[in-house]
Amino acid sequence: MKRISIFGATGSIGQNTIDLIRRDPNGFQVVALSGGQNIQQLAKDAIDLRAQIAVTADDALLSELQTALSGHPIQAAAGRGALLEAAHRPVDICVSAIVGAAGLEPGLIALSHGATLALANKESMVAAGALMHKTAASSGGVILPVDSEHSAIFQLLQSEKASDVERVIITASGGAFRDTAFEDLQHVTPEQACQHPTWDMGQRITIDSASMFNKSLEVIEAKELFGLRPDQIEVVIHPQSLIHAMVGFRDGGITAHIGAHDMRHAIGYALYYPTRGDIPVERLDFAKLGQFTFQAPDLRKYPALGLAWDVMEIGGLAGAAFNAAKEIALDGFIDRKIGFLQMAEVVKQAMDALIKDNMMGDDPLSLECILATDFAARRVAQDIIDAVRAGN
Repeated sequence: MKRISIFGATGSIGQNTIDLIRRDPNGFQVVALSGGQNIQQLAKDAIDLRAQIAVTADDALLSELQTALSGHPIQAAAGRGALLEAAHRPVDICVSAIVGAAGLEPGLIALSHGATLALANKESMVAAGALMHKTAASSGGVILPVDSEHSAIFQLLQSEKASDVERVIITASGGAFRDTAFEDLQHVTPEQACQHPTWDMGQRITIDSASMFNKSLEVIEAKELFGLRPDQIEVVIHPQSLIHAMVGFRDGGITAHIGAHDMRHAIGYALYYPTRGDIPVERLDFAKLGQFTFQAPDLRKYPALGLAWDVMEIGGLAGAAFNAAKEIALDGFIDRKIGFLQMAEVVKQAMDALIKDNMMGDDPLSLECILATDFAARRVAQDIIDAVRAGN
């Protein structure tokens, strides 16, 4: 039986993980669950799975969590300190599914104890890829990607030599505005950006998909996870979302990972690795699929995507700055302070300002330096948004 903790248990990845655990009650022992404001869901899952501890990130909700867990031998806790304490509890697998930079430290802590980190928090590799790898190497921990694209790449690279890999192709759905003309993007709303054509995800990730900031993070994450050169990574829009990634080799051959758009496959692969589990995902009927189509992404519509190669070219702590500025720009769009296309411009301006004023740290292996860069980028991005608002 594997000991497991799930950070971000009430989100989409967390709930799909819990679904798999419920289907295999003798396979896993739940140690810790964490969530945000969905206290009733967090408490219900903690009770059903007999977790040792349930943590809400919101200090103000501790009383509600304690009440919901009353009568059950489950510790209730709240806040950042409690989350980090829970991450120190020994487990075999830690599922890192907290959205944003907030997921970095719990994942690092679990990894430092030698756990297998089932990583859905792509921001961890974007902001701190070198530190993540160093921590894993020091502790004997293992990083297994849970994003569908990176799990696909990981699976495609098994038993392959890195020197034989010529290119890695990451697919993208195109998000809510795949078929929207560039000229019509000026005034789109957060509600419209949340209408994803394929996946059922949370608000922030769905908007990131519509802008392709999510794909930018995935490009950077692929470089960090697999040691790729920027020129080896390609992105193609694949509306059917059934091919999750492809790998091309120096002999001209290409292998593809194909599967239903169901996150339980990637999650299950990480949970049962190095074997495969019985995962209840749809079995594709190729006779009924019709066809696969592809198109190149329009960088006018998706300026965020082009920024990924800028970040990889700069290197160092550019990923930490990029991710932090992106999170603030997304907040600005959700709060209707800036427009949809202005998000990428805010991030670009913030990156330029940090480089010009030498405000990025110089040690990508230092958590303190990473967090300081994150803080600086957030402040600069917010100043830019405030200036935009003042100009309006």
